[in-house]
This record gives sequence, structure tokens and C-alpha cells, in this order.
Amino acid sequence: MKRKIALIAFGGNALLPENARGLQEEQFRNAREAARLMVSVVRKGYELIIVHGNGPQVGNLLIQMEESVTKIPPFSLDVCDAMTEGSMGYMIEKAIVNELRKQSIDKEVATVVTQVVVDRDDPAFENPTKPIGPFYSKYRAQQLAREKKWKIVEDAGRGHRRVVPSPRPIDIVPKWVLRDLVLNGRIVIAAGGGGIPVVINGRGLFAGVEAVIDKDYAASLLAREVKADLFVILTAVDRVFWDFGKPGQKALDVVGLEQARQGLEAGQFPPGSMGPKIRAAIEFIEAGGDEVLITSAGHLKAALLGRSGTRIRASVKEEPS
Repeated sequence: MKRKIALIAFGGNALLPENARGLQEEQFRNAREAARLMVSVVRKGYELIIVHGNGPQVGNLLIQMEESVTKIPPFSLDVCDAMTEGSMGYMIEKAIVNELRKQSIDKEVATVVTQVVVDRDDPAFENPTKPIGPFYSKYRAQQLAREKKWKIVEDAGRGHRRVVPSPRPIDIVPKWVLRDLVLNGRIVIAAGGGGIPVVINGRGLFAGVEAVIDKDYAASLLAREVKADLFVILTAVDRVFWDFGKPGQKALDVVGLEQARQGLEAGQFPPGSMGPKIRAAIEFIEAGGDEVLITSAGHLKAALLGRSGTRIRASVKEEPS
């Protein structure tokens, strides 16, 4: 009997919300809450892969390194990605293992620190736009730009901040390992923070790059590679909306592929919020995926029962207008 695979992607702020102090204990507590949700999906009969974001965590790590730069040499961004992928994977893995034990479910959990290949000729490398890390004074920003060849921009009057490329993922390095693990009944945590960005250099070898990968795009690629039956994207809202934030906004229950494309082209799903999630969903469906579910963590259980969330499918009988 074919195992059903679900891949769930959620942001790093699920463990470290904006209003949190950043304490380790807070992240462990939030991981326990996330674990209860993840195990509820397992109880629905799915084998499970989890992809998490790491934006707040990498940001904090970069601040720590900036504060100690005169004592300890800082790490490159790809190594920071690996560090947070490991630490967050540990928090989530331990929480899920304990939740499985509480519910007497005999399953193992594995965190895989994951390299994700990007194209070294991706246009994003010519136009870095993703802000990361601490805010710098003008003097310190000029010093870093000169010494490290960073692109640093002024950020809304709050100081100066580094921006890095956000290239699109094109391959998952250990994809067959991940598929083997999940098909053998393991819960897998992988491609955390979008994975560690690497390129294939002129000698055909992997080389880390100073970049970040959008975790929704990486999750979509991984979902396609392992042939997931269900791709779930957890976000801050319960459903996707048409004309979001306007007086006539409309919640979308089921969206066909063509309407999703039209919404992107019409600017219904902005690049900085819902846009990457919709584009990731489109790419999954175009590659033969059955369904993408977009909802909030608090509504995931209801959404799995068809009582909440937005489903994106190849086609629907009647698409909302």
C-alpha cells in the first residue's frame, strides 16, 4: 500500500515570534506547540516531512557575531544557515519525539542538515534584496561594505542593513536520502530555512554562497522531489484572500491553477507576503502535485477536515471570482 506523504512548511517566527524576547525556553515551548500539530497530521495517516524557516534565528546569530567580532571571527552566511538548521532541527525533533512518546506512537524522527543547489548565474546575485542581520551605524556600514564587499542599504530610518541575494532553488542534494527516510516511516525535518545555499563551481564541486533561499520555494521543490500527496504552507492568516485588506476582501476556499496565476499577475499576492507561497503552490501543482493547503497553524486541524484554509488545485468546478 502506497504511503501518503505530507510536507508542511512553516516560518521561523513560529518558534520565535516578533514579540518574543528570543529566549531558548520560548523556542522550546513553541516547538512543543508545533509538535502537537505535526503529530496530528501523522495521526491522519500521513508520512511527514517538515520544512521550517529560520529568518529570526539567523538574524539573532548575526547580531551575536557582530557583537563579538573583536574576539571571535564571524562565520559566513551559509555556515550560519547550517548552524540554525541544526539547532532548530534539534528543538523541533526533540519536541516531536516527546509528543510521539506521550501518544504512544512508535515512530522515529530525523533532522537532515540539507544543502540546496542554486544557479551561480541566477540574476538574484546581481541584485541582492533580502535584508538580514543587525542594523549598523553609517560608519560601521561603510566599513563593512568596504572590507567585505557587502551591499548595505539604509532601512526606513532605522539604520543600515546588509542585503543578500535570494536565488531560486534548483536541486536538493540529499533528495533520495530524504525520500528513503520518509518512505520507511521516519518523520523528516529538512531544508530548514530554505536549506544551505550551494552552487556547483567550475570544478563540479559544491561551494557555499552568501545567500538565503525562500523556504516556501525550497519546500515546494522538495515536495515535488519526494512526490508528496499534500503540500501544506502555514502562514499568519487562516485563508488566502482576494483584495486582501480592502473593504470587499473575499476569502478563497478553493483556487484553481489558472486563477492563482491570474492573481499573481494582477498583484493580488504581493512578493513580500503571499506571493512566494502562491508561486510555490503553482510550481508544485504544475509538476503534477494534487493539492496545496494554505492556512494558519491554529486552523490546521480544521483545514485538514475541509473546514478552513485555502486549497489550490489544478482545476475546480467553480472558481471564485
